[in-house]
Amino acid sequence: MKRIFKYLKPYAVLAAISPLLMIGEVGADLCLPQLMSVIVDCGIIAKGDVSSSALGSFIMKLIFGAGPYTGMQVIITFGILMLLVVLVGGFFGILCAYTASKASQSMGHDLRTDAYKRVMSLSIEQTDKFTTGSLVTRMTNDISMIIDFVETLLRMLVRSPMFFIGGIIMLLTLDLSFTAILLCGLPIMAVMLICVLGKAIPIYGTVQKKLDRVNSVVQENVTGARVIKAYVREDHEAKRFEEANGDLRKTNVKVLSIMAIMNPVLTVVMNAAVIAIIYVGGWKIVNIGGTEMTAGKIMAAITYVTQVLMSIMMVTMLSQSISRALASVKRIDEIMDADPVICSGTVTEAEDDIAVSFRNVSFSYPAAPKHPVLKGINIDVKKGENFAVIGATGSGKTSLVSLIPRFYDATEGDVYVDGVNVKDYDLSALRKKMSFVMQKSELFSGTIEENILMGKADATHDEVVAAARTAQAEEFVSGFADGYNDYIAEKGASLSGGQKQRMSIARALVRRPEILILDDSTSALDLATEAKLRKALNEDLGDTTVIMIAQRIASVREADRIAVIENGVITACAPHDVLMQTSETYRDIYNSQMKNGGDL
Repeated sequence: MKRIFKYLKPYAVLAAISPLLMIGEVGADLCLPQLMSVIVDCGIIAKGDVSSSALGSFIMKLIFGAGPYTGMQVIITFGILMLLVVLVGGFFGILCAYTASKASQSMGHDLRTDAYKRVMSLSIEQTDKFTTGSLVTRMTNDISMIIDFVETLLRMLVRSPMFFIGGIIMLLTLDLSFTAILLCGLPIMAVMLICVLGKAIPIYGTVQKKLDRVNSVVQENVTGARVIKAYVREDHEAKRFEEANGDLRKTNVKVLSIMAIMNPVLTVVMNAAVIAIIYVGGWKIVNIGGTEMTAGKIMAAITYVTQVLMSIMMVTMLSQSISRALASVKRIDEIMDADPVICSGTVTEAEDDIAVSFRNVSFSYPAAPKHPVLKGINIDVKKGENFAVIGATGSGKTSLVSLIPRFYDATEGDVYVDGVNVKDYDLSALRKKMSFVMQKSELFSGTIEENILMGKADATHDEVVAAARTAQAEEFVSGFADGYNDYIAEKGASLSGGQKQRMSIARALVRRPEILILDDSTSALDLATEAKLRKALNEDLGDTTVIMIAQRIASVREADRIAVIENGVITACAPHDVLMQTSETYRDIYNSQMKNGGDL
């Protein structure tokens, strides 16, 4: 809870005003039964005689002077007074709702912003650990729970205790027997409250985990909708969603069923107290006389008892909100307290003839520390060199280049960029040196130009066009009705695989990076288009260091050097012609790809 109050601190004035305004609203509500009792006793029953009511006598003398008064005068006067009290209470209530909402929503905005920044600062292994569905739930539903709790707290912090204490005090002013009746019902409510909350609180954490599962299934199914349809797996995925959704429903029903016990218990206790008040009040009127007990007092007592018991119900609601908020705060704390595994250094600039250097690098994924993906990698990539990596699927090609921008850190050994250990670089400075085009093209909903500008936000339109031209994207872009202003659907669903890859390459090129990493990012291009792309890269980015991963010999044969990687070990590194003479693995790949198509 410390984190909530930390984020609420900037809005302390609004948070402090809300309970003060609530005092005005509750005070008005507590006055109404007393005013109503004057109308009943002095206006209706006594027909204008206010001598039995100190409050009635004072108000009537203040407005009309000495009596006598008619019953209608009393009714109209106190009716208008009740209306004014209601208006004043409503005014305070509206202001309280505004200030509480303003403070809680502002706090939630700041918390969500910082939580988002923290998520974006986490390493890939950490986000994989949390899972996408869970992170979405934490950023949306969990923070919404915290916002609701803060708003409820600011409004109920004063309302419930004031109704409870004020109602009891007002009952004491009416008759001690009414207070005794109320006190008989309070232990029942207290025991019920403790029992219900004791069972409900642990379940709220489970509810959020079940919601995580539902969000994960939805996210997977929406993202992979085409695959599901292609393999006719709609029924299977619908069943999987139904299981997750059913688990969430069962858990929600369980906790809500427990909480629902409070309403009927409250109703029974409240109605029993009302019956007891009417009975005791009626007995006193009949047996003692109307001076000590009146119908107006009985009506006021019923209202006060209802207010006191309702205040306990408010505490129940607040406790429920606290229970859900505690579960959500714990989940948000897990994000906010997660220190990024990849920590930024301080170096912002460096220059060296060796663009990228691997020194005895070994790497294992955190989920499988005993199964190294890379072993003893030692290699240098010179500035301006066109360097390629080729190998079988799963040999460690992507893992190798992922160490350069520090998506992961090497388990053993060191990676250097421009002669500086990547761990010493400021992360932003390191990643601004390079552009990374991944295997899977990730595009965002927006225009073509907006997607390319993600590589360099301040790029001019001419720079965008130049990058698209080099990436061989200009031809298909110009075919769209709106050109670079044409809208792309989410994840580039409106583009083909080759078009998405060329868009991703254009996004990387607009930055004019020092190092360009192409991770099998031309696999969807035909050989002719890929040849044009390689030629354009050589002409337009001659000084850029290019590191290319590919499956096809035709994609890498013109590189200055080609590294052959097998099971995480670089077995050979040389130009194409040399590898054909010295590397059996390379010759096997070449022969398997070229035996039918000739020397492409």
